[in-house]
Amino acid sequence: MSHTSGVRQAQKAKTRRALMDAALRLLEDQSLSSLGLREVTRAVGVAPAAFYRHFRDLSDLGVTLVEECLGSLHHMIRAILADQDGDEERIDATVEAVAEHVRRYPAHIRFIARERHGGVRAVREAIAAELGGFADEVAAAFAPSLSPEGWPPEDVRMLAELYVDHMVMTATAFLEAQAAGRGVPGAGPRVGQGEPGAVQEEAGGQDEIGVGRPGPLADPREARPGRSEDERRVAATARKQLLLISLGRRHWRDG
Repeated sequence: MSHTSGVRQAQKAKTRRALMDAALRLLEDQSLSSLGLREVTRAVGVAPAAFYRHFRDLSDLGVTLVEECLGSLHHMIRAILADQDGDEERIDATVEAVAEHVRRYPAHIRFIARERHGGVRAVREAIAAELGGFADEVAAAFAPSLSPEGWPPEDVRMLAELYVDHMVMTATAFLEAQAAGRGVPGAGPRVGQGEPGAVQEEAGGQDEIGVGRPGPLADPREARPGRSEDERRVAATARKQLLLISLGRRHWRDG
């Protein structure tokens, strides 16, 4: 690759990243179905025609955001399922991981929570597909211990779906709790607006306000100082709910 071509590709990646970040900022207070393409390009400082070099339309951009928002969470939870054997250890690690992910990437969680049942069909289907794939991974992690106990595959899958649905519900609860701690009713932590034309310096990075591609996470099981009372309450409730699911799992085949 020539130097000129490399510079062009780097600039293209920066512009694509900037369009995605601008969309997340603008989606803080509105749904994707109400977002205008010109709003996004104006925030980045590029002509509307430039948008189509990166995405077919706003639905295509939304699907890309879905893949990014949920992809990193997949890897994190998969690692926890592989590393932790005991129910309580797995539950604690999962709750801490979700809390930390929401703290670092509130814009991504807000987008998924709002668009999961939003007005853009392609994005709804992409979220459903990602969560379905997530449930498949969880089911595969549970199967070695449950199948010898007589669990049929459809029941293992049902348990996995409960786990995934609870994770999404918990993430949304943490988002609201963090918003309450910042005095922002129901909106989650505010995302900075940035200056028009302010393209990210580094494609794939993350700024201090939780916009950008999710990168490697610190160990989510470390103690997190400064958690608000609302966040502690969400964490305690999530642990109890997961323990209840675990208890039901142990006795599911008794009847």
